[in-house]
Amino acid sequence: MILSVSAVLLFGTGTALAIRYKSTSFGAALVVFLFGFYAAATGAAAPITDIVNATAQAIGQMR
Repeated sequence: MILSVSAVLLFGTGTALAIRYKSTSFGAALVVFLFGFYAAATGAAAPITDIVNATAQAIGQMR
């Protein structure tokens, strides 16, 4: 759960900075946000969560 909150904070900050410094438009950021929101409500949410968790564990074991 800590990873999920951290990932949300990281991606949210990155998106806000991208919009702030005009590297992306508000419309593009909104489309990506809505895609993530709707993808979370599908059957793809569990496999994506598993991949993210496995990646985080692999990175954690490298130290």
